[in-house]
Amino acid sequence: MSNTQPFRAHNFNAGPAVLPLTVLQKAQAELLDYAGSGMSVMEISHRSKEFDAIIQTAEADLRELLGIPSNYKVLFLQGGASLQFAMIPMNLLPAGSSADYIITGSWSKAAFKDGKKLGNVKKAADNESCNFNCLSEQFDLQLDAKAAYLHYTMNETIHGVEYNDTQPQAPEGVPLVCDVSSDFLSKPVDVSKYGLLYAGAQKNAGPAGVTVIIIREDMLARTPENLPVMLDYKLQAESSSMYNTPPCYSIYIVGLVLQWLKELGGLSAIEAINKKKAAIVYDVIDASGGFYRGHAAPAARSRMNVPFRLPTEALEEAFVKESKAAGLIGLKGHRSVGGLRASIYNACPMESVELLAKFMREFQTKQG
Repeated sequence: MSNTQPFRAHNFNAGPAVLPLTVLQKAQAELLDYAGSGMSVMEISHRSKEFDAIIQTAEADLRELLGIPSNYKVLFLQGGASLQFAMIPMNLLPAGSSADYIITGSWSKAAFKDGKKLGNVKKAADNESCNFNCLSEQFDLQLDAKAAYLHYTMNETIHGVEYNDTQPQAPEGVPLVCDVSSDFLSKPVDVSKYGLLYAGAQKNAGPAGVTVIIIREDMLARTPENLPVMLDYKLQAESSSMYNTPPCYSIYIVGLVLQWLKELGGLSAIEAINKKKAAIVYDVIDASGGFYRGHAAPAARSRMNVPFRLPTEALEEAFVKESKAAGLIGLKGHRSVGGLRASIYNACPMESVELLAKFMREFQTKQG
């Protein structure tokens, strides 16, 4: 067997996204025979002692990394974060009440749109007027003190805006509900401030197929009795995420990623790395004299997703083509907004970010 390292592209895809090499290698080594079972994790029963150990360890490691209090349930569900856009109002928005939504980009807009189909939801803020390049200040939020919950999105993958140093504050007694999909596990979060957090795994936590829900136990009392079982938070919590067959292999990979994060030193350690990586890319943009134009206002910049434009679409097309030829993959912007985007999640190596910065400087020298 060759000892050479496998070819690895410099992966800037927005999701499914880059995974840690050591995680992939461990999964590869265990692919045919997990823990001496003679079976792959994709083959073992979800009721087996082997899988029970996988899901229990994943939950324990997640609780340790995030400091999740004991009065919160952790669920590993299917359907992606987009299913949560419907499950949240179905479970948490009682008839006759309303919920507030902060609209900061495409994904919070989508959450609001689904919420509107299922109940009375209101916009606490809508940043579409600034082309989703900013975040509303607390004093600009139109908040209802009697709202069932206040929903917001921590990081907007498409528009590259992120709540970092400050978070929205809900009125006293109003639970915060937050989509943390694209910056999940990239920094410490005070879980105790939230009624519910949810994240699709395929950005920072693992492969597509599993969504992590962290919900305070008192929120489960709101679940109405007439919900279909697969959309019922209370039943899913009582079943420990195993009412039916869960996405076993995705949960297994999430567990390996959580172990990798613990070995790195936890969420404070990965946050420091992420700050350095983001600064490398933003410094190139800021020093380019306008050749590169970042989308987000500096105070709202995401550490995870860096959308930017060039002077012309022709230059953007050339950038995508030449960067791909150089092994830099996934830099084309989202189809809804165009331009370019570098997604620099936890597992994106510093080497990849440094090579991107070098390519950007060289491309400007050649084309500018």
